[in-house]
Amino acid sequence: MSDAWLIVGLGNPGPEYEKTRHNIGQMVVDELAREVGGGFKKHGRARAQVLEGRLGIGGPKVVLAKPLTYMNTSGGPVSALAQFYDINPDRIIAVHDELDIPFDTIKLKIGGGEGGHNGLRDITKALGTKDYYRVRTGIGRPPGRMDTADFVLKPFSSTEAKDLPFLISNAADATMMLVKEGLLATQQRYHGAGS
Repeated sequence: MSDAWLIVGLGNPGPEYEKTRHNIGQMVVDELAREVGGGFKKHGRARAQVLEGRLGIGGPKVVLAKPLTYMNTSGGPVSALAQFYDINPDRIIAVHDELDIPFDTIKLKIGGGEGGHNGLRDITKALGTKDYYRVRTGIGRPPGRMDTADFVLKPFSSTEAKDLPFLISNAADATMMLVKEGLLATQQRYHGAGS
């Protein structure tokens, strides 16, 4: 088995989706790419863009990935990359939007339910296990009676947009800390006393 980590930013392909709430996972992986250095390239065996490198000088080996499929079919690319790089599910991190926690909040876990998130559901099905890490990046609930599907496919509000760079940076930092220091230390740092 490889000692590398597979870090997948979930989202939808194409410019019309890149600034939407559903694509915050890909925004976080783009931030991590700045840490790794280099650019994403289309993978030969999986429908994804990937960047291989290290988190910092001499840091852990990582494969950053952005599936080129729609969110609901994220499992195929994740499974194909895990097989290609020989990476176990317990070294896979899915970075994704999370309706069930407030905007500007980050929670981390391994395993558990998908909370209605179709991207996670498809990854669980493709990997045959729920036991992979999730960096849950809070986008909050839709206002009023707005449909959830409409809400996640809209750009962030102007108020949220001001804080978005900090949220993306924090989620990237939390992902790096998870790789380097483990889940418990990262949860203690990012979950705060209230969770």
